[in-house]
Amino acid sequence: MPVYIWQGKNARGDKKKGEYEAPSLEAVRAHLRKVKIEPSKIKLKPKDLFANVSFLQPKVKEEHIILFARQFSTMIDAGLPIIQCLEILYSQQENATFKKMLKQIKESVESGATLAESLKKFPKHFDDLFVNMITAGEAGGILDTILRRLSTYMEKAARLKSQVKGAMTYPIVTLAIAVVVLIVILVFVIPVFQDMFNEFGSQLPAFTQLVINVSDFTKKNVVYLIIALILFIFAFRRVYRTERGREIVDEGILRFPIIGLLIRKVAVAKFTRTMGTMLSSGVAILEALDIVAKTSGNKTIEKAIYAVRSDIAEGRTMADPLQESGVFPSMVCQMIAVGESTGALDAMLDKIAIFYDEEVDQAVENLTALIEPFMLVFLGVTIGGLVVAMYLPIFKMAGTIGG
Repeated sequence: MPVYIWQGKNARGDKKKGEYEAPSLEAVRAHLRKVKIEPSKIKLKPKDLFANVSFLQPKVKEEHIILFARQFSTMIDAGLPIIQCLEILYSQQENATFKKMLKQIKESVESGATLAESLKKFPKHFDDLFVNMITAGEAGGILDTILRRLSTYMEKAARLKSQVKGAMTYPIVTLAIAVVVLIVILVFVIPVFQDMFNEFGSQLPAFTQLVINVSDFTKKNVVYLIIALILFIFAFRRVYRTERGREIVDEGILRFPIIGLLIRKVAVAKFTRTMGTMLSSGVAILEALDIVAKTSGNKTIEKAIYAVRSDIAEGRTMADPLQESGVFPSMVCQMIAVGESTGALDAMLDKIAIFYDEEVDQAVENLTALIEPFMLVFLGVTIGGLVVAMYLPIFKMAGTIGG
């Protein structure tokens, strides 16, 4: 059906505009009368020439899904039917890609599919966690509560991810800039000094000669060095995509000083929050563990969770196999044991998640505080060392002349 763009005023005289999909212009007018809007302009929406070129379409971001869940929850809580909620969300959506998704979801629900089945058609944006919780919400008649929990969970998960990204961005950017500056000095600046020293004809200090040799090597092989770097990154990514390669890298990350501790705390916070949210929403524990393992983001932690799942399937509690895995701290395992014994495991998992959120905050602050002086020392030693190496011959000649 064609899409119409409209402008008009509501009963209070406020200017409004939007889009509406309808078979005819009269159907659009009827819809606007129904929602008490006096139209001033209605026209067909022009076709997008690049509508079928996927990489030119706007991306559906995490914040779009969070807002969708939050607004959907509010409308369900107000007593609106699911199809009407989807219709409103579709009409208000500005992101073209997400708008198409909402249209397909609405049509799927109208044809008799459940909301969970309709969302499952878009696994890139609605993962197993989202779909399984919606399934539980539909089965239990608490869809508004589930959507509210999902939006809260996703907001906290996004905040956690943002913290870790923020902590890692500063050193990576600083290091990249330092490497670029270093290459520029070696390739363009040092040769100028080298020509000047050659004119003097005197023997250079060992440190200066070493820097000049490094500069010569870099200048002659800069293209090969860049190609080697690209090949290394490509090879690393290929290896990381393999099962064994990812296991080795992820295990190494967890063992890495400071960074490994931060990643472990993030994993614990994510595990406990996801498990707590799913269990409180009525998702079976084995199914919840399967989803949590898939979304852990670290192969070592994923294997540990699958081992826990296997033990629980054989009749064991969660706390003991978690302790045996060696991945989760003893305090976490003890608190989970208390939660299991009191029948309040979901509430206990939420408390652990809140505690580890604060632990992650502190770990990020500590990491940032540690990285800043380290990067300053690194820049001072590398750039300052090159400057000193270039001035050593000048100091030497000044001393000879003065003597």
